[in-house]
Amino acid sequence: MSSSPEYVAFIAEQLSELEDISYRKMFGEYAFYYKGKVFGGVYDNRFLIKITKNNKKLCENFEEELPYEGAKPMLLISEVDDKLFLKNLVEVTWKDLPFLKKRK
Repeated sequence: MSSSPEYVAFIAEQLSELEDISYRKMFGEYAFYYKGKVFGGVYDNRFLIKITKNNKKLCENFEEELPYEGAKPMLLISEVDDKLFLKNLVEVTWKDLPFLKKRK
């Protein structure tokens, strides 16, 4: 099942406090980027974020779920109504993630 464009638009609006947020449709789902790094996405109408050392502290009681079979677990973000929380969570996550290596 793929995610609905309406839910993706809702998540994008909830992240609008951050500058340089974007998303891209990939295989029927949506990857979210912040300042050039993929930090999470919407999978089957679930907002999931990559697990890092520091965001795990902010979300210690959050469930971990697989975005798709064979993937690494991600944090299920159910607190999608609090824009300030989401802004902080994405910023903390971004700091822990490496930049993608450029292809030659």
